[in-house]
Amino acid sequence: MGMDEDKVAKMIHDVHTANSSSLVYNNEVSLSSIIMLAYYSAAKDYTVIRELPTGEGFADMVFIPKRSANVPAMIVELKWDKSAEGAINQIKDKGYVDALKEYKGNLLLVGINYDKKTRVHQCRIEKYEME
Repeated sequence: MGMDEDKVAKMIHDVHTANSSSLVYNNEVSLSSIIMLAYYSAAKDYTVIRELPTGEGFADMVFIPKRSANVPAMIVELKWDKSAEGAINQIKDKGYVDALKEYKGNLLLVGINYDKKTRVHQCRIEKYEME
């Protein structure tokens, strides 16, 4: 999928719609479970950590590549009724990238927002250079 934000948002929407009951659709645990399901096939390449303690809080999900994989690490922040850009800003502002300071590879910051009324998913992906 590369960095195709619209394709990622559609994929998340499709998986969320197909795998969540209407009773729990508007629930952070439901959305994070859907993200895990959507990336389930990535388990061969990643170790996934949910609610990783970081600088000023917890990163919702962190995907750390296994040594044998040639894929970027990802920090994923989930938002409800806000913005995907705001999720990216939270990753930066709260120092979530510091949790991966020992990591020496490509890093993607991924912000996902979900609108409860319209059920529209939005995704922003940004490359981040580790210093």
